[in-house]
Parts: sequence; structure tokens; C-alpha cells
Amino acid sequence: MFGRLRAWSVRHPRITDALWLTPFLLVSLLNVWAVGVVDLVAWGAERLGLWGFAGLTLLLFVPLFWMRERPVAVFAIVSFASFLQWLAGVPPLFFNVSVLVAMYEVASRRSLRWAVGAGLVVELGLFLVFGRVPQGFDLRAFATASAFAVAIWMTGIYANTRRRYLESLEERAERAERDRDQQARLAAAAERARIARELHDVVAHNVSVIIVQADGAGYAIDRDPEQARRAMEAVSATGRRALAEMRRMVGVLRADGVQEEYAPQPSLSQLDDLVTQVRESGLPVELRVSGVPAELPEGEQLTVYRIVQEALTNTLKHGGPDSRATVEMEYGVRELLVRVTDDGRGAATPEREGGHGLVGMRERVAMFGGSVKASPVPGGGFQVVARLPVGDTGAGRAA
Repeated sequence: MFGRLRAWSVRHPRITDALWLTPFLLVSLLNVWAVGVVDLVAWGAERLGLWGFAGLTLLLFVPLFWMRERPVAVFAIVSFASFLQWLAGVPPLFFNVSVLVAMYEVASRRSLRWAVGAGLVVELGLFLVFGRVPQGFDLRAFATASAFAVAIWMTGIYANTRRRYLESLEERAERAERDRDQQARLAAAAERARIARELHDVVAHNVSVIIVQADGAGYAIDRDPEQARRAMEAVSATGRRALAEMRRMVGVLRADGVQEEYAPQPSLSQLDDLVTQVRESGLPVELRVSGVPAELPEGEQLTVYRIVQEALTNTLKHGGPDSRATVEMEYGVRELLVRVTDDGRGAATPEREGGHGLVGMRERVAMFGGSVKASPVPGGGFQVVARLPVGDTGAGRAA
């Protein structure tokens, strides 16, 4: 019940403030009515008059309705109003509790510097009030009021600390949830990449066998029809096996029940989006492109994209806090240089078994006749450097 009540008060802060401030305001206005009925002198308000007394009451309470949004400004207003009350010679009355309420809001919603300032202002006000009594400075009353004010001030500090602690817990929980989802996506992507490589091997092997058998059947169809028939039977059997294997592996890819997104493979045009996504994940990344960009085949663009993605992912996983990364792309006459450097502690992280990131990079780059190297950087950090041919050379090798 209390949890639901607190959640409701958080969703409706204005209504909550009105529910508990309105009774205080009504009591204060009753004090004004009592002043009018009894005597201004009895309340010490003869210098203000009845309307001045009512205006002071409103000035001390009405600003409290905005104390959540502007606690410092509200505290300044009610403190100044109390100071005017002291100058007018009006003794402390019920509505002066608004100063303590405003002080609590400052202590519970602002930094310690503002909280200390508000507490000192309240102590100064108490010193002025109890230093004006006819019999001299009332030390006992001042100590009692100060203790009460300090208790409220410390309660505000505790509320501030607890709220910040809960906010940090919520932030850590959200970050852990994002990291968990990211790790799950990375693991799923890695498994799908492994299956895709296996599928590529299966298809390439079976298609090669089919081509060889079909060529043999073409040569033997006139001289040895029986041999050509057996070759075509082998082609048929090999095709069926390849189709069954493809169905099995594609079935594994779809076994999670998630509907696949049929979208184009990423290219260099999506590199800025990748960098932005990594920045939003908490890793500052700088992208630098030099030279004259050359037209690259779609497969080579995908290779560059995956290399940068894998390198930045490793930095996120192993770079540690406060690490930064730089992605450099240098277009030359005959080759494209891709360099991803970070200043994290990834070089000191022990390698874990089962990692295929670097292997996948090398396989992709080797398809286009390039090379990739990953090594620690002197002074700390890690660096991945890939070189891929561009122009006719790259197209020829890719073919």
C-alpha cells in the first residue's frame, strides 16, 4: 500500500504538495483571522497591519508550491520574508515553519554546498530571533530550536543521499540490462557467423563436386553413356545432400523463433551509424577518413564494416572504463588502410578460449587478398590494422 502511495505521489507531485501544504496555509490564514479578532498588539503585528500580516503569511507559504522545481529560489523568498518579519518586530509564528520546509527541500534536492548554505541561513535567523528577547539572549531556546533545525537538515541530507543512491542503482541496473542484451546479441551474431561460414564451406564443396561431375558427364556422354549417367546420379545425390544441409543450417538460424529482418548488408555508408551506436554505448569514438574514397565492391565494404565493428566491440568488452577509440581509414592508390586503435586495457586482458573475432577478420580480408594484424600498442591499448586492395586489383582478387 505504501509503495503504491509513493508511486502515485511521484507521478502527481503537484497534487501531493497541495494535499499537505493546504492545511498549513489554512491554519496560517486562521492565525490572520485571529489577529483581526483579538488584537494586532497581542500578536506583535501592529507595525504590519492586518493586510500586511496576511500578505506576509501568503509570501511565506505560496512559494512552497514550487519548491520541487526551484528549491533554492523558494528558500531565498521565504527566508527574505522572515527577515522582513524580524525587521517589523513580529515574533516567530506558526507560518515560519515554511523556512524549515524550504531548507529541507534544498538539502534533499541540491548539492551539499547549497544544503550547508541553507542550514547556515536558518541558524543565523534563529540567532537573530532569540537575540532580541527582552530578557537577553535565550541560549536554551536557541539550542533547542537549533537542534530541531539540524535534525530536519540532516533528514534532508539523508533523503538526498538515499535518492542519489537509488538513482545510481537504477542506472546500474539499466546498464547491466543493456550489457546483458548486448552480450546476448553478440553471442547470437557470433554463432550465426559460425554457421554461415560452415554453410559457405558446405555449399562451396558440394557445388565444386557438382561442377566436376557435370563436366565429366559432358565429356563422357558420347563415348560412355553409362559413365555419364553415373556422373549425373552423383550430381543429383550431391545436390540433395547440399540442399538438406542448407535446410538444416538455415533451420538452426531460425530456431529461435525470431522473425528475420530481410535488410541489405551494411556498407561503408553505415559506418557513421555504427560509430554513433558505439558512442551511445559509452565508448568515445573518433572517425577519421583521409585520401580520395574509392569505389569498393559490396563484399569489400561489408568486410571493412565488420572489421571496424569487431574491433570496437572488443574495445567495449575488454577496454575497461574511460577508454577511447579511434577509427582511421586511409585511401591510397592501390590499397585501403583501416586502423582501429584504443587506449584501454584490452592488451592486458588474457585471451579467452573460443574467441573467433580475429579469425573471422582474417578470413574476410583474405577473400580480397588483404591482410590484418592485431597487436598491443606501446604505452597501453590495442590496435587492429587491416590492408585491403582497391581498384582493379581488389576487384580481381575478390573475383
